[in-house]
Amino acid sequence: MTGIKQQIAELTRGTEEVLPEDGLLAKLKEGRPLVVKAGFDPTAPDLHIGHTVLVNKMRQFQQLGHDVVFLIGDFTGMIGDPSGKNATRPPLSPEDIQRNAATYAEQIFKVLDKEKTRIEFNSKWMNEMGAAGLVRLAARHTVARMLERDDFNKRYKGGESIAVHEFLYPLVQGYDSVALKADIELGGTDQKFNLLVGRQLQQDYGQKPQVVITTPLLEGLDGVQKMSKSLGNYIGITDAPGEMFGKIMSISDDLMWRYFEVLSFRSLDDINALKQSVAEGMNPRDAKFELGQEIVARFHSEAAADGAKQEFISRFQQGAMPEEIPDLTLETQEGKLGIAHLLKGAGLVSSTSDAFRMIKQGAVRIDGQRVEDRSLQLDAGTTCVYQVGKRKFARVSLS
Repeated sequence: MTGIKQQIAELTRGTEEVLPEDGLLAKLKEGRPLVVKAGFDPTAPDLHIGHTVLVNKMRQFQQLGHDVVFLIGDFTGMIGDPSGKNATRPPLSPEDIQRNAATYAEQIFKVLDKEKTRIEFNSKWMNEMGAAGLVRLAARHTVARMLERDDFNKRYKGGESIAVHEFLYPLVQGYDSVALKADIELGGTDQKFNLLVGRQLQQDYGQKPQVVITTPLLEGLDGVQKMSKSLGNYIGITDAPGEMFGKIMSISDDLMWRYFEVLSFRSLDDINALKQSVAEGMNPRDAKFELGQEIVARFHSEAAADGAKQEFISRFQQGAMPEEIPDLTLETQEGKLGIAHLLKGAGLVSSTSDAFRMIKQGAVRIDGQRVEDRSLQLDAGTTCVYQVGKRKFARVSLS
């Protein structure tokens, strides 16, 4: 068995906070399998690798022999998570929830051990609770406490509406911990208030309060905003191997180490050794190759990862891509920027007419894919490598 100090080092790797600070140590010293919970509302049919930061952490607990619960919030999904929102979020329909939940259950087993993972739906206990039980649950919290939550507070002070049902979300999420008798709950930093409500409710119900572990929201391909499908800066876990590999290769060298920390299954010692190799002269691109292969292999296969790497090399390396590519950020107009204006703004062409001419000649590529549409509009939040001819390259992030 791995020593407790080493376990804590791995389990807290890439995390933001552990509350209380000594809580994880105390739980591990109990010497029993802990109930480790993380909840996911089925708000979209597909997950992106930002979602897997929590799933990876669950995997670490699982490998240490703990009882991992992947909780699908089919009940909370009908409320709509207000975390970080400045307006009431529309709830999902039961049909959407069932459809999305089915795909979640399938996708997580690319990371977690299917035989050792418990999948639960919080409608199981919330439907049994009924309206009277929900009223009793609501009586355990005050409006004043709810307004301590940063996003609620800002909306209230800013005159933005807050629907009454939104106050139920933290309570239901907290009650999930009571129903599961959770020892540990994992969540993003935006979930901190809800996770702490779980601790309070467990105490109210006579249970030992759970330890809260928060993880930062993973930056997207632009290295600035959190990974989000709506921003277009994401890597979907159902992306094709070549697309997934190419997106990973498009991230900056600094962001690469962040991805290694929270997405890689390599040990901290291995990652530190890789960092040292880069510091001593190894090309960061080669380290990024290793990250890309690991991620693609996880969600596809080793053969697919090797093929994606070779495809990338044939597209870029054999096309004399420079060792260093300039990184630029350009502003969009209402979330869009035309390809010709982008190429001109990046200094890859002298004018928009020059851009149109190069597109017509088949000399413009985005992440290795030839551009044929002169009216192509690129979305804010995306980061791609743009190429004009054989020698002009730029990695452009759109804001």
